[in-house]
Amino acid sequence: MSQKIQSVRGMNDILPDEAEFWDLFDETIRSWLKSYGYRPLRLPIVEPTPLFKRAIGEVTDIVEKEMYSFVDSLNGEPLTLRPEGTAGCVRAVIEHNL
Repeated sequence: MSQKIQSVRGMNDILPDEAEFWDLFDETIRSWLKSYGYRPLRLPIVEPTPLFKRAIGEVTDIVEKEMYSFVDSLNGEPLTLRPEGTAGCVRAVIEHNL
């Protein structure tokens, strides 16, 4: 008998009834932020690994235990799923002269 596939622990599904509530919440927060002059910035979910090792430090719990890194098989570039947004945000600001 095959085992039932479930979501990854800590990664919860947001079902339709609850998703409607979260959409309303998001719209409310976006409206408030916009009224204070904030604008959205969307960062890639994958960034070059050296960005995080340099920003966070090579010997930290985030780098050693909490980052999922891999080598892109297409071009050999080391990549990491974004563990937090600060380093990517600073990279975007510098790269695009914001």
